[in-house]
This record gives sequence, structure tokens and C-alpha cells, in this order.
Amino acid sequence: MSAEGPVGRTWFKSSHSSAQGDNCVEVALGSAAVRVRDSKDTARPVVTVRRGPWAEFVRFVAR
Repeated sequence: MSAEGPVGRTWFKSSHSSAQGDNCVEVALGSAAVRVRDSKDTARPVVTVRRGPWAEFVRFVAR
């Protein structure tokens, strides 16, 4: 599932998000960074993480 962001980013919702819309995180992949936001409140600030540390985080969480 995805939604266009305010500047043309495509946001992807976590595959673990429920249909009720609770506890949802979305990410937008860029060439140098990954942006993370709360899908329930998209007006809140976005967290930006460089791709290398993001990949490390994903590997850690997947264990």
C-alpha cells in the first residue's frame, strides 16, 4: 500500500499494519535516505535516516 507524499514521495505502509489503522509506520525510500512517518498523523515531523544505518536497523529488527 502506498500514498503520494507532499513532494512526490511514495510512502509504503508496514506489512504488519492492521486494517484498523492503528500503530502504522510508513517509509519513503530515497536515493540517499529513508524517511519514516506516523501514517495516522502525517502532519507531524518526518524522521530521516541515511540508507546505511537504515539497512543495519532493518537487519537487526529482522533477527
